[in-house]
Amino acid sequence: MLNRFLLLPLVVLMFGCGTPNEAKMDLIPLPQSFLPEAGSCALTGTWDMVVPDVWADRMDFWVAWLEADEDAAEGAAVHLQVILDGELAEEAYVLDVAPKEVEIKASTPAGVQHALTTLRWMAMTAEGGKLPCGRIEDAPRFEHRGLLLDCCRHFMEPDFIKRTIDLLALHKMNVLHWHLTEDQGWRVEIDAYPELTAKGAWRTEADGSVHGGFYTKDQIRDIVAYATERNVRVIPEIELPGHSRAALAAYPWLGCTGDALEVPHDWGVFKDIYCAGQDTTLAFLKTVLDEVMQLFPSEYIHIGGDEAPKVRWEQCPKCQRRITEEGLHDEHELQSWFIGQIGRYLEENGRKMIGWDEILEGGLPAGATVQSWRGMDGGRDAVAMGHDAIMSPTSHCYFDYPVESTDLEEVYGFESVPDGLEGAGRILGGECNMWSERAPQHLVESKVYPRLVAMAEVLWSPAAQRDWSDFKTRMDAHYSRLDAWGVTYGWETVPLGLDWERGTDAATLQVSLVPAMSGVDGTASFVPHGASEPTAVFGVGEVERIRGEGTLVVELTRKGVSMGNPLVFPLAGHVGAFEPVELDHAINAYYPGRGEQGLADGRLGSQDFRDGSWQAAQGQSMGVTISLDGTHHVDSLSMQAYRYQDAWIFLPDSVRFQWSVDGEHWEGDWAEQPFAGGRPTFEPNDLQDVQRVSVAVGAEAKWVRFEARNPGPCPDWHDAASSSSWLFLDELVVHTAP
Repeated sequence: MLNRFLLLPLVVLMFGCGTPNEAKMDLIPLPQSFLPEAGSCALTGTWDMVVPDVWADRMDFWVAWLEADEDAAEGAAVHLQVILDGELAEEAYVLDVAPKEVEIKASTPAGVQHALTTLRWMAMTAEGGKLPCGRIEDAPRFEHRGLLLDCCRHFMEPDFIKRTIDLLALHKMNVLHWHLTEDQGWRVEIDAYPELTAKGAWRTEADGSVHGGFYTKDQIRDIVAYATERNVRVIPEIELPGHSRAALAAYPWLGCTGDALEVPHDWGVFKDIYCAGQDTTLAFLKTVLDEVMQLFPSEYIHIGGDEAPKVRWEQCPKCQRRITEEGLHDEHELQSWFIGQIGRYLEENGRKMIGWDEILEGGLPAGATVQSWRGMDGGRDAVAMGHDAIMSPTSHCYFDYPVESTDLEEVYGFESVPDGLEGAGRILGGECNMWSERAPQHLVESKVYPRLVAMAEVLWSPAAQRDWSDFKTRMDAHYSRLDAWGVTYGWETVPLGLDWERGTDAATLQVSLVPAMSGVDGTASFVPHGASEPTAVFGVGEVERIRGEGTLVVELTRKGVSMGNPLVFPLAGHVGAFEPVELDHAINAYYPGRGEQGLADGRLGSQDFRDGSWQAAQGQSMGVTISLDGTHHVDSLSMQAYRYQDAWIFLPDSVRFQWSVDGEHWEGDWAEQPFAGGRPTFEPNDLQDVQRVSVAVGAEAKWVRFEARNPGPCPDWHDAASSSSWLFLDELVVHTAP
């Protein structure tokens, strides 16, 4: 039986006459195939929509979904036929546009909605109101296409969650990974444990203000229903055993010490985690999960499993007894055992578990799906072990990172299937992650968009179709849709890029501004360190030479209007820039600092350690040697080190600058008190700053080098005590006389 509904005027379309060669597709994601046809079809009025009886309850929503972008218009009704075709894959659809008729075939409501979404997109950017007639056959490449939204570091209103779901559906993404529990806030109402939201949902900030909030069960049910109607699955994340300080603040007995704790207002990794030696802790989590499973029908429940320091477990008699009783070797196997208990409980209740790639450590629980964030190896290893994997490496998928480190083109270049993949497991798809330490609700869209648009195509369209130039053209058209939807999108990349290379004078850099977005202009001013006035001012298309250390400040305009805060590029023109280097440490995949040349490339690390300039190593010392282009009289040498102990980034224990004329005999020794405050004390502080260390030379040199000793594991007072600390360096500057 068919159901007919005469839609109010919902789109103003015109499927224009034209030859197949004139057909133009500006859709994102790009469909699998489009076969254009000649002919004409004027859709200037209402739709006469007919759907199978089995989908009659979807009619009102489908009407509203199509009506959302268009004004009413006069004209004859056009037949829109929806046909149930059980041969098509779950989210696949066929969209046929013919004279005076549109036909949609699908096997599920998700397929129908994807087809209707395609119609919405075509309508919004149709040139002259004309659309090509023809057939689109389409289906997603991956079944899991998601966005993680962290509502714990900063609470986000229910209406904003719904808006996020709408935008996911409009880009054919189908998963909202909802991060609901954290150190800094517990966001889901649990009847059995009311203190989780009475106390754990609120924190006092450093300035004395209170931040927090939580979602009632009714609000969650409403959001889940809203998402389900739009064919978006909501996967809740209940973090364990780490990232659990908010829960421990509410119920101190859940931890190893039982100490009273506050909900923290700072970021980082904390040593107090759920006690794995207590049966009561497991009982608590199972009760919480019982209520979570009642709220979320999702097949999957995400349990976190990342960044869980073992400090408390190492000192806890209950955890040590558990290790002995269960025949485990160490605390890593204890974490695997603990997560395995939760995994089996979820399985008994008909659910599946997802965990971050740390759950691989100590043995992977049966049936677990791995979400790989620390590169691609976690996904590769999971598949090799016969498990499924979801890919979201920091290199391409962390949208809290600035565009300086992950821009639109880099996201579009993401390939979620690792090289050398072998095993019985599957790559289910991927996710972009929006962590909110530095992104309260009003900043989220500017970080997610337009980068999510690129990810939508990466996860939907065939890899063989991927073409950056073509995508960029389609993206230019898509901005009008984002504008119509009121999306406060950010930049695709740094609007004006910086080109820099060694100058004709060995002690200078040759720099120029390169437009990276259309219509953007700018003026750059180079201010040397210690100066108040610029020594160079230049614009786009001009080349300038920079000598010495300083800051390049670029004021941006677009079509003559200021684009707000200027871009800032710390630079150093010196004789060591772009000369051959040799590193004493391995380049870290997460913080490569512009690769092999990064410690001698003329760019200095900024106050943001994620800016792409800082080179880092965890648990090891670092060193670099530069071979100069000849013998120079070196006045001094300097290096920058980053300090952010909450993020495990410590200053070096000691450093050594050395110089040599022949590369065999070296001058210079270790400095035990290298920094302005003397020897680093490694005492608790939440400072996030750049420290400079330097040494006077006053000698001839052909080679120079710098070494920094790692201070060892994070100290006992640190929340990650015994875990390996990080060193962050940039850059070895060779100062010579003018």
